[in-house]
This record gives sequence, structure tokens and C-alpha cells, in this order.
Amino acid sequence: MVNNMHFLVSSTALLKHLQSISGVLSTNNSLPILDNFLFEINDGELTISASDLETTMKTSMNVDAKDAGKIAVPAKQILEMLKTFPEQPLNFQVNTDNFSIEISSDNGKYSMVGQNGDEFPRTVQVTDANNIRVSSDIIAKAINKTLFATGNDDLRPVMSGVFCQFSPDDIVFVATDAHKLVRYRRTDSESTGSSSFILPKKPLNLLKSNLKGDEEVMVEYNESNAVFKFNDIVMTCRLIDGKYPNYEAVIPKENPNVLTVDRISLLNSIKRVSIFANKTTHQVRLKMAGSELKISAEDLDFSNEANERLTCSYAGEDMEIGFNSRFLMEMLNNIDTSEVKIEMSEPNRAGIILPANPENENEDILMLVMPVMLNR
Repeated sequence: MVNNMHFLVSSTALLKHLQSISGVLSTNNSLPILDNFLFEINDGELTISASDLETTMKTSMNVDAKDAGKIAVPAKQILEMLKTFPEQPLNFQVNTDNFSIEISSDNGKYSMVGQNGDEFPRTVQVTDANNIRVSSDIIAKAINKTLFATGNDDLRPVMSGVFCQFSPDDIVFVATDAHKLVRYRRTDSESTGSSSFILPKKPLNLLKSNLKGDEEVMVEYNESNAVFKFNDIVMTCRLIDGKYPNYEAVIPKENPNVLTVDRISLLNSIKRVSIFANKTTHQVRLKMAGSELKISAEDLDFSNEANERLTCSYAGEDMEIGFNSRFLMEMLNNIDTSEVKIEMSEPNRAGIILPANPENENEDILMLVMPVMLNR
């Protein structure tokens, strides 16, 4: 007896669902089965999974099917094929004995061989989970504002992710690589209890590309895994194990010297001046005196030098401080207000960058950047 599984599906709808989870697919999988999508059919619903063992994404869609069953479908092949079709129904015939897949379209027939769906790794069940509901808008914004500040150091894995902290008063997202730090806080979202976890970069990027609009995201998590459910997507990911550094201790509390300046003017000035900076330190120098800000950079090895001046409002003692221009540009690019405030205490202590007149009172964003020692 031949076991057949047969279903009818829209080519563009299937492509859209596959693309939404295809970001999980890894190019160097330890298990060959992970180069496939898992197709599972039950009660006229097709559930598609993709996994790299650490992170699994699933999406569901309605199809015209009478049978139930599962098959692993070669991911690259089916994605490439679907991209070439205009909208039309595709008829899938799957033989679950020899895993052959035959697809019929308006134009013709295509055959490929899949793998046994039972060999696809099972998704981790998150037991004893806490949960919180957050608007996708808030999560997407928090990821956008923090992701750039995460570290890449394999020796300190905790700093390669984003620290998420939930409490009855607020939710806080923090990222740092020891040179820069971003703390993004929302007071218009709260959880029932207090807890925290560290999310790795890959799931963060996957969330970032899939969260649209302002639907609600259900987050469930325990010690080792987190699950995000929104729209027709379920993403399960392993959390980074370890204790996040005490970030509050790094943020200097007393910063009497405050510079307020037009964000775009400062950003463009640093972009131009940094071209002349030393290629290893990327150092730009800010010199504040009265209502004038001087921005300069030099590369002594090549006799390169650039100087610019901007009007600003500055309260505090005249001072000179050096920063890595790339960090400053990233931070200025990730703030939305027209003006920014830079708060400083000493040339050898961290500077804090804040939006000058934030529009949303429920949002609090703080960016910290370590100075670069000025060479006299």
C-alpha cells in the first residue's frame, strides 16, 4: 500500500510563509535534515517549520487537503522554485514511503525527493513558563535601538545578546559590548512578575524582520528557552546562559557638563571629520567652550587632519574629550529626536547620549559611550 499525502496551495501564499521563517536556515548545519522545511498537515492546516537546533520557527496556513502526514522538503530548492511562479494553485503529491514529492502547476510537473519528516528535530517544549504580552511595536523598536550595541566576543557570550528585564513597572532592554551601552526602557508595558533573560542575536534579527504593525506578541519563557507567538508565527529559541553584567553600575550618575546640539548637524560633521581620523582608533575629538563645539580628527601617520565647528548650547566647564567616531555615528543614527544631549563629567569617563526632547513620555532611551584617550 502506497501512502500518499496530497494538498493544494496558493504559490504566492506558500512562498510568503516560507520566506517569513527561512531566516532560521543555516548554511553550515550539523544535521543534513536541517537543510529542509518540515511540512506537516493536519485537519486542512499546513504547519511549516525551520530550525538550526538553537532556534525554531513555525508558521501555519490553511490548505486544501484531506490527508494528514509530514515530509521534509529541500528548502533551497522549493524557495527558488516558488520565486519563479506567478500566483496560481500548486498541487503537491507526496509519497510518504519513498519521500518523493511531485508538484503540478498550470505549466507542468516538477519532482524532487524529500526526507522522512519524523527525523526532523522536535521543538523544545517550554514548561513552567512565565509569560508576558507586549505590543510588537515595542519589541521591534527595542530591538532596533539595542541590537547594534551587542558584542561579538565569543569569550563573553552574555554580551552577544540583548538583556530583557520585565517588572510590574516597566520593561527594559539592554545591550553592551563594554565600549558602548544602550538601555531602552518602556513604562507603558508591564508584566505580572519580575524576571529577566538574555536573547541571542539571531532570534532578535528574526523578530526584527517579522514584526509588522502593532499586533500583540505573547512571550513565554523559562530558565533556558523563550517562545514568541504572533500572527501565524511561533518562534522558540534557546536563551544565552549566564549572568548579565551589572549595567546600572557602569552608568555615571553625576554628569555636570551637558552639550545640546542638532543631531543631524553633529552626525554629518562627524561623518566628514572621521574620514581624516586614524584608521585603527577612529578617534574624533570634541572640544566644548561656551556656545561653540569644535570637532576634529587627525591621522599623524598620513598627515591627515580635519576641523569643524558647530553652534551648540553647552552648560558646564570647558572640556575636551575623544570618542570612537563609529560608535557616535551608530548612536546618533538610532535616536529619533532633532536634538541630542551629551552629558559628560571627565575626559576619561563615559559620555551619555540622550534624545533632547523625546516625544513619547513612556519611552526612555539612554546610550553610553566610553571615551578614547586623547593623544596629546
